[in-house]
Amino acid sequence: MQPLLGPDDPPPFSVHNLKGEAPLLLLCDHAAKAVPRSLGTLGVPEGELSRHIGWDIGGLEAAQELSTLLDAPLVASGYSRLVIDCNRWPGGEGSTPEVSDGTPVPGNRGLTKEQIDTRAQACFWPYHHEVDRQLDRMTVGGRKVCLLVVHSFTPEMKGFKRPWHVGVLWTDDPRLPHPLLAELRRDPTLVVGDNEPYSARASYEYTLTAHARPRALPHCSLEVRQDLMATPEAARSWGRRLAPAIRTAVAAALA
Repeated sequence: MQPLLGPDDPPPFSVHNLKGEAPLLLLCDHAAKAVPRSLGTLGVPEGELSRHIGWDIGGLEAAQELSTLLDAPLVASGYSRLVIDCNRWPGGEGSTPEVSDGTPVPGNRGLTKEQIDTRAQACFWPYHHEVDRQLDRMTVGGRKVCLLVVHSFTPEMKGFKRPWHVGVLWTDDPRLPHPLLAELRRDPTLVVGDNEPYSARASYEYTLTAHARPRALPHCSLEVRQDLMATPEAARSWGRRLAPAIRTAVAAALA
């Protein structure tokens, strides 16, 4: 089988502020909507790829702003979640969906294990190996760090209008999510979800399970509603708004 990525395709991940000194690694699992040229558009119109099914709208810009303001390294994925979702177990539920929020994805129909493995080798594992490299580097000598994954969510799903502006997703480790929830709720204008609009306890979640839990790192995901980050500047503005709460929460988690 020919390589999935060609010389004109973007890399499978990017790293920002590599020299950042904060005890925090930021991740963005769904940062891009790119599709390898060899896969065309997966049979999905560009307008659909630009929706939430293709990527986390505003997620990268918000994460980059946080990376700068908090002086924290950031690793971001390079391909659309429809090629292979970097926050799902490869080949598992939601990894390469044939239908996403009602939109058929013809290029994902009937994929063989070999085809899924090829996508994982090209677009999934390089991103996650880079996350491990950064964590190895940042924890040398037993240094304590936190892991925060930045996502965005669609304002409406299956007819339900989601009221939350932001949500903190976590499992059974309260060290980072509890102080982050407390700090966010200090702003009376914010509607803050606790494991809303999703729960990090879902079995299909990959990133935190694979990277934070084995290392016993304080961790959680932070979700921002996409209609609030519809432009790059709006997304950066949310990064600026959220940075103080994250800084305080990280300090509390590592105290």
